[in-house]
Amino acid sequence: MKKLLVTGVHGFLGWNICQKAKREWEIFGTAFSHHGEIAGVSITKVDLRDFDALKRIFHEIHPDAVIHAAAKSDPNFCQTHRAESQAINVDASINIAGLCADYGIPCVFTSTDLVFNGLNAPYREGDTVCPVNFYGEQKVLAEQGMVKCHPVIAICRMSLMFGISGPDAKSFIQPMIEATREGRELRLFVDEFRTPVSVNAAVSGIFLALEKVRGLLHIGGIERISRYDFGTLLMNTLNIREARLVPCRQQDVIMAASRPPDVSLDSSKAFALGFKPLPLSEELKLLCGIV
Repeated sequence: MKKLLVTGVHGFLGWNICQKAKREWEIFGTAFSHHGEIAGVSITKVDLRDFDALKRIFHEIHPDAVIHAAAKSDPNFCQTHRAESQAINVDASINIAGLCADYGIPCVFTSTDLVFNGLNAPYREGDTVCPVNFYGEQKVLAEQGMVKCHPVIAICRMSLMFGISGPDAKSFIQPMIEATREGRELRLFVDEFRTPVSVNAAVSGIFLALEKVRGLLHIGGIERISRYDFGTLLMNTLNIREARLVPCRQQDVIMAASRPPDVSLDSSKAFALGFKPLPLSEELKLLCGIV
């Protein structure tokens, strides 16, 4: 079996990548703050900011491909811890791309829809980036730097993802469900729009990119929806009738990082390549017995 190196295997996306990949790949993963095992994955604890350690991992494993999913992905954290998050989100990413170029192997980098300012959605791959927070800026810098190091890299801009939790990381829907089942209010934006996608579909898109794409690829769902309407759909699907969903606007909530109003992605390029996310109602029904 070919060897796949996945960074950030204890994260929500990284864990789901491993679950899908281990039937066809020998998987090697990196982790930093978590110590648990993942069946079928050989995990190395490493600080991705340590370039010498990264070089040793590549030398020891000799991977046939890399999926770089590790990141500091909380925009508020990135806004208030700029140097720390920059070292991981930008510097380490560029170093990984350089090592992939040295070894002549394909690489997929998972970026974000937050590279856009939210004023001209839906966004295609060729649209001008203009992030409104530091996390989005970091992802732009990483995209640009990685392409310079490794021009054949695939950059997947991911939309908001939901799905099955790993042992160490949840998607955004699990805290929503917990809050409503405990009778707590859940304030959700009516003026923030995304194109949510199940992590199962998103991972399929990532492997499609690994096989067929060089350059940018948008991986989002087929429906544009607000946070509030998504929450309503989720609660209706789960038959949680006591849910206390409270509509609010972005301006009502003070956060360290600014939020764009609408970063819906146009994923037509991915659809043409065979990416097939289901409608949100169907994806949520599939999760009903799991979440």
